[in-house]
Amino acid sequence: MTDLRVAAAQLTTGSDPVSNLAAATDAVRRAADGGAELVALPEATLACFGTDLLAVAQPLDGPFATGLRKVAADLGIVVVAGLFEPSGDGRVHNTLLATGPGVEASYRKIHLYDAFGSRESDTVAPGNELVSFSYRDVTVGLATCYDLRFADQFSALGRLGAELIVVPASWGAGPGKEEQWDLLTRARAADAQAWLLACGQAYTAPQGTDPLGIGRSSLTTPLGHTAARLDHSAGILQGTVDTAVVEGVRSRVPIL
Repeated sequence: MTDLRVAAAQLTTGSDPVSNLAAATDAVRRAADGGAELVALPEATLACFGTDLLAVAQPLDGPFATGLRKVAADLGIVVVAGLFEPSGDGRVHNTLLATGPGVEASYRKIHLYDAFGSRESDTVAPGNELVSFSYRDVTVGLATCYDLRFADQFSALGRLGAELIVVPASWGAGPGKEEQWDLLTRARAADAQAWLLACGQAYTAPQGTDPLGIGRSSLTTPLGHTAARLDHSAGILQGTVDTAVVEGVRSRVPIL
């Protein structure tokens, strides 16, 4: 059984990848100073929604990803962050990069945010593969924001052995949206019978239909209990993932 110290670095990004990388790097260092071995950053860490995503998109060997790799290597931890990479069809992929000692994985968001008046699929091409990786004897699955509304993805990650699922997000604000976020993060943890670390953009006042963030990053247990949660403001959530809890839940409630 393994204990893994994790953190969610809740911040607000703008339209400039260079300044966003500096803010992300600083947040990762502060999380590592608090003992984190895996740090999640939000969806759209490279640049916020509402930006010309194709203009700022970078390949996975571009300067933004390279900067994340450097801070992860310097600190000896894993960093998970959302960025945009060119898709080749005039759109971009909404991609998570996971990088650190012995870890190099990427996940392209499968379920695009075509809801509440937003049309993510106009500018973003969907992925089609589930992704997980192993770090310090913990199997970690990846998902992004709107994926939370699709229970089957999380059950499938649980069946693949994920003991922790990291979910970077930039959740859209609006009536009832905080309650939906809280409900879905807890439900998807229970569906996967895994710890779920959700890292959102800090609250940003709505501007049109672009999802800019509500905060409320959280760590949820495999039974759907909230172990820790931030409020709306920028900050660092710290917690411990205990894989013995996963094994116990799955043996007592064998739904997978």
